[in-house]
Amino acid sequence: MPQYGYFLSCEEFRPAELVEQARMAEQAGFRSLWISDHYHPWNDAQGESPFVWSVIGALSEAVSLPVETAVTCPTVRIHPAVVAQAAATTAVMTGGRFRLGVGTGEALNEHILGHVWPPAQQRLEMLEEAVLVMRRLFTGEEVTHYGTHYRVENARLYTVPDEPVPIDISGFGPAATALAARVGDGYITMGPDADMVARFRKGGGGAKPVSGGLKVCYGTDRDEAVRTVRRLWSNQFLPGEMGQILPSPRHFEQLAPLVTEQAVSENSVCGDDPDEHVAALEAFSEAGFDRVYVSQIGPDQRGFFDFYRTKVLPRVQ
Repeated sequence: MPQYGYFLSCEEFRPAELVEQARMAEQAGFRSLWISDHYHPWNDAQGESPFVWSVIGALSEAVSLPVETAVTCPTVRIHPAVVAQAAATTAVMTGGRFRLGVGTGEALNEHILGHVWPPAQQRLEMLEEAVLVMRRLFTGEEVTHYGTHYRVENARLYTVPDEPVPIDISGFGPAATALAARVGDGYITMGPDADMVARFRKGGGGAKPVSGGLKVCYGTDRDEAVRTVRRLWSNQFLPGEMGQILPSPRHFEQLAPLVTEQAVSENSVCGDDPDEHVAALEAFSEAGFDRVYVSQIGPDQRGFFDFYRTKVLPRVQ
């Protein structure tokens, strides 16, 4: 049976709202937290994007739940040596209740310093080297590294947790899943894809944890909930690599008209039917996931947490 957590959306909410949602999640019975790490939202309608490490600092004081970034890109916008320091400090502040989720990132966030956005295979190579650099730094020893993509000279983290920070790797295709199986402490993916879970486990992941995310929109009017999802998160219905290569929120907005209300209705969990929400969670369980993180789209956060506390989580936990 999976453990159920809540997915905090930095793209959609201000820092104080995220902290309050974390408190409500803990009170509702969720057992852990994911939090997104973005420089930009996907579109202007979402409208926010606070610096994730500052928010996690507040979370460490507000709740006792474990926290994981879902996900940080430690390759372009921020050097892996700096990400390692942020993650190590976070692990200390949370008493070891922190996992670092990493991935190859999106141009939306990573191109802002004017660097060329690398092709997918190169991004995977950069991610693997970044994980190596961070793991060496988590030991607290001095590190000098001259690699293909990164240089580190005489770097040492003085504030480190008792145990190295676990690093989970995000993957949505065979190559990234193979990387997660080979070098990750766990695997992150979004949809309940049993084939990808099997590929991860057979490729070397074994019994390491597999985590997935589910976005829903609770509301008493299902049609209105569908419209809310389309307005705020149409980007999640775009096919192929567009999510990785489009450089700004306005480009996602230009493609939003391609996503119809019917497509959203047929491919997302909306409304207040407990059976619909439970079925979506059980799909992850049947696919072999160990952890599932649910995110509520839109403003009715308190209604969502009351709904999950009373009608959804008791049926799946």
